[in-house]
Amino acid sequence: MNQKIILVFALLFASLITWHCTPKTAEAAKSSETTTQVKPSKPLVSKNPCAKFSDSKKGESALDAHVIYRDYLRAKDFKNAIPFWRQSFAIAPAADGKRRTHFEDGILIYEHLMEQSTGNQKKVYLDSILYMFDRMDQCYGDAKGYKDGRIAFNLYYKYRTMSSNQEIFDRFSSAIDALGMETPAFVVNPFTALLVEMFNNKEIAQDEAVRYAKTVLKVTEKNKNNEEEGWPIVLNYAPARLEVFETVKGFFDCEYYQSKYYPDFAEAATDCDVIETVLSRLKWGGCDENCAEIQALRAAYEANCRVITTEGTPGPLRCGRDRLEAGEYREAIDCYQEYIDNQLDPEKRAKYLLRIAKIYYAHLKDFPKSRQYARLALKERPDWGEPYLVIGKLYASSGPLCGPGRGWDSQIVTWPAIDKFIQAKSVDPSFTAEANKWIATYSKYMPSNEDIFQRQLQKGQSFTVGCWIQETTTIRPASK
Repeated sequence: MNQKIILVFALLFASLITWHCTPKTAEAAKSSETTTQVKPSKPLVSKNPCAKFSDSKKGESALDAHVIYRDYLRAKDFKNAIPFWRQSFAIAPAADGKRRTHFEDGILIYEHLMEQSTGNQKKVYLDSILYMFDRMDQCYGDAKGYKDGRIAFNLYYKYRTMSSNQEIFDRFSSAIDALGMETPAFVVNPFTALLVEMFNNKEIAQDEAVRYAKTVLKVTEKNKNNEEEGWPIVLNYAPARLEVFETVKGFFDCEYYQSKYYPDFAEAATDCDVIETVLSRLKWGGCDENCAEIQALRAAYEANCRVITTEGTPGPLRCGRDRLEAGEYREAIDCYQEYIDNQLDPEKRAKYLLRIAKIYYAHLKDFPKSRQYARLALKERPDWGEPYLVIGKLYASSGPLCGPGRGWDSQIVTWPAIDKFIQAKSVDPSFTAEANKWIATYSKYMPSNEDIFQRQLQKGQSFTVGCWIQETTTIRPASK
């Protein structure tokens, strides 16, 4: 046998003996055949944590071990890969100095070991994964903050049950503080979801939530035309998810509401629903009564929407309008409900039931309540298409509520949404144009053929969408 080959296998054999005789560290603590619990410790590395193959007299041995363990990993044979990875990593953590292979593979190995373990041992392996991230950052330092962002991403999606909200939030916020407007797409969605969750749970103060919400909005605005690196998914999730903060008085300022809602009025200057919604939003945001935008809205309301009634003054309709404009949304609902309770005409009842549905949708962000009142409107007027449109928009807007802002769970809501748009034009042809507009808009966001096939589902098959929607629909792939 060639002497070099003999020497290589001798070195490998010696390293295996050394590995089996040394006190076991985290990566060796658990194979597919043992559940032995060990104390956490850092992986064995050279004195230089960024050493390369070329830096050690044992570099050739480390390279041979590298080739062997990589072959085992490709075959998903973790048990046999671990000792060779350990040997190669201990000698040359940075491999050839050009790639992060040893660190990335170490993370993969520890994740596998974590899946096979229970109890406190999982935390041991999590500590080792974080150690890998730290060392990788030391050797291949990315932009400041990138490491924290990547760790937070993994903690949020992979190790959520072993990490506190505060720990994950601190990592994310550290990344955003460092990266600012260069915050990468993969950070934005999970951070946004966590920000909303922690604020709702009173785990963070409003001023801190405001600061980070504004940062996220600035980052998404900067990338609004970015078609790469997951930004389209982010843009469909983060701004919509942050809308829940609009229900908190004083969270966003006048400028936010002006930039977001006033363009709607510019596009539909005679639509009374639009006029009332935009006027209310600007008032809610604290805009000055004498600002040009509010003055324009008031003039449009007087010209197109003023209702002259014979009822006593002020009356429930006037009460509802005044309370709505003042941003007193629940009081407005009470006023409209009083009118409904004393109204026998089904068309008028339906009109103001749908008005309540729109308040729950646009202002209170309470989607189940909004649907409830839209359905009540349909009971009064079964042949009216607009309530179906409202329900369809509720469903279509639920991607950020029913999923993580990416993938399947956030896409399947388009199926029942489109069902409602189809119903709208079916029962009421006067809404055909608007229904078709929404169908065209959301058809491209349905799951792809590939996503459907991967879940062993078929086009045309019946499917129940969960979350708050709870409706049975039909599977359809996205239009090209």
